[in-house]
Amino acid sequence: MRQASALRLKCHASVIRALLNSILYSPSSTIVETPGDRGLPFRDLTFETEDGESLRGWWIGARTPSLGHVLFCHGNGGNVGDRVAHASALTTLGFDVLLFDYRGYGGSSGRPSEEGTYRDSRAARAALLRQQGVEKSHVVYLGESLGGAVALALALESQPMGLILQSTFTSVRDVARAHYPFLPRAAVPDAYPSLRRIADLQAPLLVLHGENDEVVPLAHGRALFEAAKVSKEVRTFPGCGHNDLVALAREDYAEAVVSWVKELDGS
Repeated sequence: MRQASALRLKCHASVIRALLNSILYSPSSTIVETPGDRGLPFRDLTFETEDGESLRGWWIGARTPSLGHVLFCHGNGGNVGDRVAHASALTTLGFDVLLFDYRGYGGSSGRPSEEGTYRDSRAARAALLRQQGVEKSHVVYLGESLGGAVALALALESQPMGLILQSTFTSVRDVARAHYPFLPRAAVPDAYPSLRRIADLQAPLLVLHGENDEVVPLAHGRALFEAAKVSKEVRTFPGCGHNDLVALAREDYAEAVVSWVKELDGS
């Protein structure tokens, strides 16, 4: 009897996890834009994960003397083609950028999963460090939305110069409850538990969040900032939502990132 109950619970958890994955990950294989479409010189990269998946990415060099190298972990929807505007902004500011797609996104093989995204970020970091002119001490991880959780997990394993969390949630369970308050908390798996993890962060932290974020409420960004025990800064942007922060904040966004990195570098 106990075995039957345990089996039913296990099956129930598997069904919830499968449903969660179908909602959490929204990959696209269609590349709507490349850096070349914006006049940005770039290189196609292909690299392998520790479990044999083949990932695709782009290496885009800084357009001014380099301030550092950004490993960009994107959010749950689309692919790297939807982040060319981010790369354009960052390279204009003086950063080399590695954009990469998780497994199942863009031209990358496999199917997305929580553990898979963690493995993918490790492989992407290794690919970034292989690029000519990259200094390990000047690597910054920038995670957008779900990518913030991925970048944080990577930062706990391999400390960067600094970590930027942009529009990042405290956990999947928390953001699901924000949108579906009728769901029992225990029914949602505790995936990407960033709030629980961030106290162990050793790298300096910059939190960027739109004040009108309709997907990940600003309270998530503030909670992550408060829980971190490192040198930290938070910048919020009035009138900005979840997907338009860079486009609307523009100069304020640029100033926030550049001034923070220069302070880290002592320049």
